Amino acid sequence: MTDISITRLNASQSDFDSSLAKLLAWDDSVDHQVNESVRHILHQVKTRGDAAVLEFTEKFDRLKVGSVAELEMDQNRLHKALDAIPQDQRIALEKAADRIRGYHERQNQKSWQYEDEDGTVLGQKVTPLDRAGLYVPGGKAAYPSSVLMNAIPAKVAGVSEVVMVVPTPDGVVNDMVLAAAAIAGVDRVFTVGGAQAVGALAYGTETIPAVDKIVGPGNIFVATAKREVFGTVGIDMIAGPSEILVICDGKTDPDWIAMDLFSQAEHDEQAQSILISPDAEFLDAVEASINRLLPTMERSEIIAESMGSRAAMIQVADLSEAARVSNRIAPEHLELSVENAESLVEEIRHAGAIFMGRYTAEALGDYCAGPNHVLPTSGTARFSSPLGVYDFQKRSSLIGFSAAGADRMGRVASVLARGEGLTAHARSAEYRIKD
Repeated sequence: MTDISITRLNASQSDFDSSLAKLLAWDDSVDHQVNESVRHILHQVKTRGDAAVLEFTEKFDRLKVGSVAELEMDQNRLHKALDAIPQDQRIALEKAADRIRGYHERQNQKSWQYEDEDGTVLGQKVTPLDRAGLYVPGGKAAYPSSVLMNAIPAKVAGVSEVVMVVPTPDGVVNDMVLAAAAIAGVDRVFTVGGAQAVGALAYGTETIPAVDKIVGPGNIFVATAKREVFGTVGIDMIAGPSEILVICDGKTDPDWIAMDLFSQAEHDEQAQSILISPDAEFLDAVEASINRLLPTMERSEIIAESMGSRAAMIQVADLSEAARVSNRIAPEHLELSVENAESLVEEIRHAGAIFMGRYTAEALGDYCAGPNHVLPTSGTARFSSPLGVYDFQKRSSLIGFSAAGADRMGRVASVLARGEGLTAHARSAEYRIKD
C-alpha cells in the first residue's frame, strides 16, 4: 500500500481561514433521486399502511411475509437473544448499559414551581414523551451500542413505550442488537428498515404505532426520510459524517494518536480526522505512524480514502490557538491529549464531547464511558447538544394567578394589548381587574 499524504495547514498562513473552510466543507444536499424515492415511499406508507410496509420490505430487504405482525420480535425473542450471545458480550453490554444509565439519570429534569408575593403560582411541568421510535441500522452494520445510547435515555426520561425498528435483509437477525434491546428495556421491535420504517413510525400503520419522536442513525434514505417527516414527529438530528479532532502537545505516543484518528476514519470515506499541535516534528511522527499502521487495519481502504481526502494536520503557535481553531471547527469528538486537559477545557466553547487527557480514547465514549455517543456533527455543536434525557421530555409552563395577581398584572396586560390593537385581549384581562 502506497503512503498517503495528509493535508497540512498552518494557522499562521495568510489563507488559513479559506483553506480550513474548504477542508471542512461537506455537501449535505440530498440527491434529487433519493428525495423523490423517499417521498414516494413515505406517501405509500402514509396512505396504505401495512400493505406498503410489506411491499417495500420484500423489495429492499428480500423478506416476504404475510403480515407486519410477523415482523415483530416479542420480548421472549429478545431475551432468547440475550441468552444466546457469548457471555463476554453480555457482560460488556450490561456494564455499558449500567454506565450509560447512571450518567443519564443525573440529567433527569424535574417539574418546579414557585409563588410570588401576591400568591400567583408560576412554574414548569416536565413530562416524558408518550412514545419514542428508535431506528437501528441492520445488515452488515450492526450497532448494539446505538441501541443502548438511544433507548436508555428514553426510558430514564420516563417514555412509556420505546418502539425499535431494525432491518433484517434476507431475514438475517443480529442477536447482539436484540440483546441490547432487551437490556435497554425496549418495548416493541419490528424488523423493518429504510424510509418505510421511518414513515411507519411517523404516521403509524395498522400494526406499527405512530411515535412522537424518531431517533437513531441510518443511511441517506433514512436521514432523508427523517428530514421529510420532521414536523409530523420530532427527530434527534440530521447527522453528517463522523468527526474527530485531536489537540496534542506533542508528548503522547504518536501511535496512540494515529489510531485515535483511524477510529473515526474507519466509519466511512467521508469521515474527518484532524490533528492540531504546536509541534511540527510531532505532526511528522504521527504521519509516519499513520502510514506504518495503515496496512494492519481491516478497513484500510476506507481509512486511506478518508485520511487522504478529508484529514488534516494543523500546526499552531500554542495550545490557546489550538483551542481557537477547534472552536471554529466545533467538532463532534474533541480529544485533549495534553498535560493539563482540565485547564484547556476552559478555552473550549464548541464540541459535542470532550475527551480529557492522554488516556481518554474517543472509542471509550462510543461504547461504555457513560455520556451519549449521539453527537452534533458538521459544526452544529455551535448550537446543538448530545442526545440526552431532555430530548425525550417536554416542558409545559404553569401559570396560576391569584385575584390580587390578576388585578396587578391585568393592568399591565391591558396597556400592552391596547398598544397592539388587540382589544379582546385587553378586555379579557380588564374583566379581572378590581374597580
